[in-house]
Order: sequence, then C-alpha cells, then structure tokens
Amino acid sequence: MRDVWPKTREQRDWFHKLGNILDKLPKRLQPRVKAALHEVMYAENRERAREAISRFGTEYRPKYPKAVTTLEKDSDVLLAFFDFPAEHWKHLRTSNVIESPFATVRLRQRVTKGAGSRTKGLLMAYKLLDMAQARWRQLDGAHLLPLVRAGIGFVDDVQHEGKGQQAEGEGGVIFRDAERHLTGYAELTKPLTGRARGTIGG
Repeated sequence: MRDVWPKTREQRDWFHKLGNILDKLPKRLQPRVKAALHEVMYAENRERAREAISRFGTEYRPKYPKAVTTLEKDSDVLLAFFDFPAEHWKHLRTSNVIESPFATVRLRQRVTKGAGSRTKGLLMAYKLLDMAQARWRQLDGAHLLPLVRAGIGFVDDVQHEGKGQQAEGEGGVIFRDAERHLTGYAELTKPLTGRARGTIGG
C-alpha cells in the first residue's frame, strides 16, 4: 500500500488494540480497564484523549507496564482519526470498513476451496464485491469525502482553511478559501456518482 499511496495516513485499529491491551491484564480488571480505554477512544478531541492516556499510564504502569506500553507506543496512529471530520471518526477507529466488504469474499473462498489461479481469484473477488455493493450504505458524512480527498486539513473536527495539499490521482485540487471549496466539491464529485460513492459494507 505504501508503494501505491505513499502519503496515506495510518490509523491503527482500536478493536484489535483493545484486545491486545486487555490480554496483558488480569480478567478481574478488564471491565474497568476497558472503560478507561473507551475514554481515550471516544474522547471529544485529541487533548482529552491524551489526558486519558496519561491517567491510564499513571494508574496501571506500576503493576502492568506492558499494557501501558502497548497503548502508548501507538498513541499517535491510534489518534490519527482526529485529523478528519468527526462524522468519519467511527469509520476510522476500526477496520470494519475494510473487513466487512471482504467477509463475502472470504466466505466464498472457503466454500470453493480456492479459485484455482490468481487471475480467477481476482475476478471472483471483483464480481462478489460488485454484487455486494448494492447492499452497502453510505459512509456518515459522505459529502465531506471530496474535501478529505483534496487534502483539506481537519483538527478535532475543525476545518483548517488553506491547509489543502495536492491530492493524488486525477482531480487533485488545492483549496484556499470557501468559494474554491464549493467549486472543488462539484468537480470532485463528478466521477463519484452512482451507488459506489462513499459506501461501506454493513
């Protein structure tokens, strides 16, 4: 992925991170620890999330340093979602947006016990996804996707004017004010018409 989209931001999956942290703690503490981690995960902004991480470290580092290290070492990529519109946060915190569409492909692959060749496998995956997208729903805040695609900056759900970067691929636009945002929105949504625009599985 880095070879194709070298500038893509990384967001670590919170669901798997929660499991990794809880595995390093006794079961009697896990409900309380999970609630503490949810304070980080569902914080209203990055500052509050950092404060919750600090509290977690203060409380659990003396007895469970591995659990705290597991959280702290990936804190930057765990909180990357704050640099995008708030409507997208719930989609970015976990990998469901990727895993859900491919569940259909994995199920079919198990039934057929493989597609026979790489080419046939790709064709099967494409056809299954093409059929499945009819049941997908739009991402929350789908109307904001063109701004994200164009590199418009968001910090704790606040849009930063003049922070746009050249988008990769066709249709890249640098936005510098609200009027150009609207013009760019119209241009960027042209190739995104139809059922595939801003959709996810589930």
